[in-house]
Amino acid sequence: MPGQKIEISRRHFLRDGAITGAAVLGFPAIIRAGSQGSKLNIAIIGAGGRGADNLASVASENIIALCDVNRAALAKAAQKFPQARLYKDFRNLYAKADDIDAVVVSSTEHTHAVATLPALRMKKHVYCEKPLTHYVREARLVISEARKAGVATQMGTQIHAGENYRRVVELVQAGVIGPVSEVHVWVSRAWGWQTEEEAKANKDIVFVQERPKEAMPVPEDVDWDLWIGPAPYRPYNDVYLPGPKWYRWWDFGNGTMSDLGSHWIDLPFWALKLDAPVTVEASGPPPNAEIAPASMSAKYTYGSRGELPPLTLTWYQGTVKPEIWKQNGIPQWNNGVLFIGKKGMLLSDYGKHVLLPEKEFADLRRPPQSIPPSLGHHQEWINACKTGAPTTCHFGYSGSLTEANHLGNVAYRVGKKIEWDSGSLRIRNAPEAETFLQQEYRDGWSLI
Repeated sequence: MPGQKIEISRRHFLRDGAITGAAVLGFPAIIRAGSQGSKLNIAIIGAGGRGADNLASVASENIIALCDVNRAALAKAAQKFPQARLYKDFRNLYAKADDIDAVVVSSTEHTHAVATLPALRMKKHVYCEKPLTHYVREARLVISEARKAGVATQMGTQIHAGENYRRVVELVQAGVIGPVSEVHVWVSRAWGWQTEEEAKANKDIVFVQERPKEAMPVPEDVDWDLWIGPAPYRPYNDVYLPGPKWYRWWDFGNGTMSDLGSHWIDLPFWALKLDAPVTVEASGPPPNAEIAPASMSAKYTYGSRGELPPLTLTWYQGTVKPEIWKQNGIPQWNNGVLFIGKKGMLLSDYGKHVLLPEKEFADLRRPPQSIPPSLGHHQEWINACKTGAPTTCHFGYSGSLTEANHLGNVAYRVGKKIEWDSGSLRIRNAPEAETFLQQEYRDGWSLI
């Protein structure tokens, strides 16, 4: 089926003034709150996989609509919520939305924006799985529409609610390791384009180097055309489904960079008040036109943020690791975030952290806890919907994080260092890279 170019100008994305990460961190300022004691009427878009987990986390509210392109996943969810209306196309769900207060979007990455924007424009509260969008320009539009809607929003960066991240942020912001000039973030997941030998060593769940030409029978429970949604059509093949296989393919996802980057880069983004990078450069195997890489790295430079100095943040995935890790200069954690400051270093993962060199911080008197415990990632959002209280990963914050992560892939795919002009959504030195900032949509699918 033919693709259709998005007919949305940069002016549309940038209306109401230039929106940068720094400009949006404070919203939503006005929340359309309901009664604190009443239950929300929630619609679920994506009821299997991550969607099933998100559904369970909001099940204390009234689940009045369920939508999934997989009939088996929809039927399983309907057994627990027999009163809910059932849909396989979320466009039909939005056609009857007067009684919906809030929407949880857990569909595949390439449909996040088209599933989220109608809810925002109807002024429904929205929880969306990570990454928030598939492309940079989608993220900017979601940020803009969320700001105008003034509703409660939250991206699914669940680890953000954990106590460990809070303590790390307090240590960094209290200046325990001094001004931070370098951050290194690495994850060991090695899914994506790689040699067959690497795939076997990494125990990858699928090995493929190019788009398969042969078509396979579509599983009877899946509406394949709806699953494809706005992406360019292709015949079904089991290299895409079931499970997370789809996320390696550029038409449907952004690989590990944007997926796990939502969790791991979240920590320095929060602790160091990051927003839009100035430059991004990436390295790895030669880019594949179809599939994101298993192993790669991306280096970001950030300017000053108030009293905070400029810094570099480097991302590593798969077999790539920081030099200090390879030289045994720090503990050999498989995944980690390393802050390097003038007075020392701080190493963290999801559940623990350590100040380095340990002997120099043995007598440290920790700063008082200034970040209160979370109600729980989903409960934060539910409470915000009802009371107007803030959420910690609202679309202003998480949209900027998503943009930055996507830019790592843009730099990788274009094969050169890019100079990012966040205000105009331009890549100053490589306009050819701008083709990776937005999606080509099929007929019947639009951001408008």
